[in-house]
Amino acid sequence: MAVKIKLKRLGKIRSPHYRIVVADSRTRRDGRAIEEIGLYHPVQNPSRIEVNAERAQYWLSVGAQPTEPVLAILKLTGDWQAHKGLPAPAPLLQPEPKADKRALFEALTKDTAEESKGEAITQKAKKADKKADDAADAAAPAESTEA
Repeated sequence: MAVKIKLKRLGKIRSPHYRIVVADSRTRRDGRAIEEIGLYHPVQNPSRIEVNAERAQYWLSVGAQPTEPVLAILKLTGDWQAHKGLPAPAPLLQPEPKADKRALFEALTKDTAEESKGEAITQKAKKADKKADDAADAAAPAESTEA
């Protein structure tokens, strides 16, 4: 019997999370598993990866073949390197928290609001101002001729 270490999908439509399972290669993706050896939650930031290293080493030593996604996970955790006798990988780095976009936006808008207190000028406003200026110019010469 060929044994695979693969991902078993759980969760809602756009919120997947997986269990790393050891199963017969002929079973369905979400079918019956021999043993669950870990978790993988890709949606969380940073991704949550938990692998029972002792059980993973055991199943790799008895010939279980990991699928490509599981192999990538095992390489990240260092279990694959331990199985092959390679040097351990660098520890996983936690990404720095991203700046709050809303606070950044409010800070930028506050600075620009203080600089420009004027109103937005549209094409209609420009035309109305031009008509008012023309009317004022027309009225000014008429007054000067009567005097």
